[in-house]
Amino acid sequence: MAKPWWKSKTIRINAVVAGLVALEAGTGLLQPVLPINFYTVVAVLLPVINAVLRVVTTQALTRKGA
Repeated sequence: MAKPWWKSKTIRINAVVAGLVALEAGTGLLQPVLPINFYTVVAVLLPVINAVLRVVTTQALTRKGA
């Protein structure tokens, strides 16, 4: 059985990261608070997290809400 797209952990994680990137690009508020190598860590970990979530995925997604 398919689940609604908004219940996808992969989509949620990517949406949070995209929101933080947009916040930083628009305001520059995060850079002073984050460690200097934070962007490198995100660039390495995000694809790994996406791959792990993809491997453990057991349900298809649907555009319709539940």
